[in-house]
Amino acid sequence: MEEEKTTQREEEKQPKKKPKRFTLLQSLLLIVLSFALTSGTGYALGHFYFWNDIDMKRVNEQLEYYKEKVRVDPANLENRVILGYTYFLKGQNEKAIKEFQYVLDQDDKYYDAYYNLGLVYLDEEYYNDALLVFNKTVSIAPKDYKGHVQLGITYRNLKMYKEAMEALEEANKLNPANADIIYQIGLVAEAKGDYKAAVDIYKEALQFDPLYEDASKALDRVHNETKTEGE
Repeated sequence: MEEEKTTQREEEKQPKKKPKRFTLLQSLLLIVLSFALTSGTGYALGHFYFWNDIDMKRVNEQLEYYKEKVRVDPANLENRVILGYTYFLKGQNEKAIKEFQYVLDQDDKYYDAYYNLGLVYLDEEYYNDALLVFNKTVSIAPKDYKGHVQLGITYRNLKMYKEAMEALEEANKLNPANADIIYQIGLVAEAKGDYKAAVDIYKEALQFDPLYEDASKALDRVHNETKTEGE
């Protein structure tokens, strides 16, 4: 018993480790989350997060962290890309574009800078600029399905449905059975007015991810369109 008390006193004397204020792992957490492409919530496929206060606190911490990293080491391009993406998460698109353009001025083959710049252009509805950028990402990394997906999204917004379908089918070949890609194909069918095909495609997306809220809403929306046409 006395031995247990001694051990307890010794443990109490041990200095408690202070948690790190903001680790690199934490700083990358939101980036990883934002590129999650299989759950139907990934920003990289054109979906938006509904940030809560805790999430925004992390974004703000991440912003300050990488602003300091860039100040200390302005030549580090990776830090600038993450800083630019964090500005994007904050809705500060002009600052995001500035960071990505700086990186591309230093390295005109930097895939991540092109990809993230394309996301900003999509968000700003600069579809022609986004098209140029995502064509560049596909030429740099033709085996990365994400670039093809973004190209398909851009073509859809430009109402170039044939090209959109070709880009998304290529993405589907590279990463089959991905609910996000299938959902995007459904959006193209819906935009073309092919509601029957859209229904089948959204159902297929939900087979791979039954909790895919966007696909579920899209299915209801298309069902309503079909009912309206039949009246």
